[in-house]
Amino acid sequence: MGKGFIQVYTGNGKGKTTAALGLSVRAVCAGKKVYFAQFVKGMKYSELEAVKYLPNFEMEQFGRDTFIYKEAKQDDIDAARIGLEKCRKILQEGRHDIVVLDELNIALFYKLFTVKEAIEMIESRAENVEVIITGRNANQAIIEIADLVTEMKEVKHYYSKGVEARLGIEK
Repeated sequence: MGKGFIQVYTGNGKGKTTAALGLSVRAVCAGKKVYFAQFVKGMKYSELEAVKYLPNFEMEQFGRDTFIYKEAKQDDIDAARIGLEKCRKILQEGRHDIVVLDELNIALFYKLFTVKEAIEMIESRAENVEVIITGRNANQAIIEIADLVTEMKEVKHYYSKGVEARLGIEK
């Protein structure tokens, strides 16, 4: 694949994780190996089943089974730090063509680890590894190191009409 780039999907619109999953499916279908790390997430999402169907696709969660509502708890910090170290190792090994850092931006927003630590992890990667970063509120320093930044903007959403997250669509 050559040099790996850094892509960021951010913004308040729906579709950041979904875009990263779509790219992952495309990559696996092209014979690439993907590691998909979910920060801040420990809940049951349908995409966790993808490992059963997609060869060369690995997924791990580094979060609790609940959202962070006001401020992070020590368990949130501990889970994120485990993910930070695991992802650092995977990025440095270079065995995966693509490493997705899903909700990394949210982990940084809640200060589960520092922006400096995240950038050091990303920059320590093997040259061939493509990195995909998702989550709202992308830190300016993350945007600056990125090669591609896409902002998803909410124009209209059925959540405002009280529609809950639906299995296979939002969860």
